[in-house]
Amino acid sequence: MRENRGVAGGAPPPEEAEELDAIVGAVLVASRVLVGVSARSLADVEDTVTLTQFRTLVVLSGLGETRLNTLAERLDVGASSALRTVDRLLAAGLVTRHEDARDRRAVVIALTPRGRRLVATVTDRRRAAIAEVVERMPASRRRGLVAALTAFAEAADEPVPTPQEVPAEGW
Repeated sequence: MRENRGVAGGAPPPEEAEELDAIVGAVLVASRVLVGVSARSLADVEDTVTLTQFRTLVVLSGLGETRLNTLAERLDVGASSALRTVDRLLAAGLVTRHEDARDRRAVVIALTPRGRRLVATVTDRRRAAIAEVVERMPASRRRGLVAALTAFAEAADEPVPTPQEVPAEGW
């Protein structure tokens, strides 16, 4: 549940509004950096997958074998959009699709070994590029970054693994 600390009508006090605006601006700049890192990490495979298709592969990597409807929910898209993406990934040999043995009306999607390798390769590139940026930050400015980014992800309802569960894959 969101906390509303603003004045009547929901508007925050001016000093809080300025802080919020500064935070939003900083996150927008950081998102541009991360989109650039993401695009560069996909450069060698862009003839194989788009950014949207890669996101699907990463989600599947985290979920394991899953139903199409679950995948669509996790991607926040309709089932028909998820199915079109899956069809393209199926044609590229990156996923499998079959009927669920427990419910033949349901479709189950999973990564192929080739799909897992693609996710690992792109993620390794992305991780290295992000590490370079973080290493250039002064140590004193890095403090608190994990807590802030984790809180940001949680506020966006993005599953945040515990340190023991951190996968090599990352979108």
